Amino acid sequence: MTLSRHDLFDDVAVRLDGVSLRYDTSEDILSGIDLVLKPGSFSFLTGASGAGKTSLLKLLYLALKPSRGEVSLFGRPTSRLTRDQLSALRRRVGVVFQEFRLLDHLTAYENVALPLRVLGRKESTYRSDVEELLAWVGLGERMHARPTTLSGGEQQRVAIARAVVTQPDILIADEPTGNVDPEMGSRLMRLFLELNKRRATTVIIATHDLGLVRQVEAPVFRLQHGLLVQDVEYGPAARRRTDISKAVE
Repeated sequence: MTLSRHDLFDDVAVRLDGVSLRYDTSEDILSGIDLVLKPGSFSFLTGASGAGKTSLLKLLYLALKPSRGEVSLFGRPTSRLTRDQLSALRRRVGVVFQEFRLLDHLTAYENVALPLRVLGRKESTYRSDVEELLAWVGLGERMHARPTTLSGGEQQRVAIARAVVTQPDILIADEPTGNVDPEMGSRLMRLFLELNKRRATTVIIATHDLGLVRQVEAPVFRLQHGLLVQDVEYGPAARRRTDISKAVE
C-alpha cells in the first residue's frame, strides 16, 4: 500500500471539507463548513446561543458524524477509519464539556486521574502531576472532595484539569470559563495558552465571553445561520486596529 503525505505527517490537525449537519428531518444546523486548523494553533469559536457551536465541537471530537462532507483529524479522513482507529484518534483529543460529566462516586483527584488510569498508567507515575494540576486550578485543598460537594465553578475546574492531564494533541473546550469568576477565567486561559505553547497543542475554545476573546491574539471564528465565518470584529486584525487607535490618541 502506498502511503500519502497525510499518512506520513500530521501537517493538519483539523480539517472540515463541506461539512453539514442536521438532526432527523430538520433543516441543516451546520451548512457547508470548511475549516483548516494547523497543529499548535489556538482559536476561538463564537456565535449566539443555538448557533451550533456545541454541534460543531461534537463533530471535531467525533461524537457526531456529518450529514455531508468530511471531517479529518491529523490528516486522516474519519469516514474511512475503523472503530479501533477512531478510538485511537479520540485518545489524542481532550474535551472540556459544558455539562462537566464528572463521576459522582469518584473524588476530584480520581476524576482527573481517570484518563491516565484508562491508559494503563500506574498511580506512582502520575500522582504528583494530578496534584499539581489541581493546585493550579485552585483545588489543591479539595482534591478528595466528591463532585456533589463542589460548586459549579469548582466542578468546571475539575473537568478542565481532567481534559488537560493527558496533554492531548487537540484540546476542545465548550464554554470553559462559564461558571468561574473573571480572575479564575484568566487563570484558566493561561493554562490553555501554556499547554498550547509548551506542547504545540491545538486549542479550540467555544465561548460567549468576548472579553476573554480580546485577551488573546488568536483567530476568531463565528457561527451564524449555520455558516462559519472568520470574525473580523474580534480577531487579531481588529485588536491591532484598536491598539493603533489608542497609540495615536
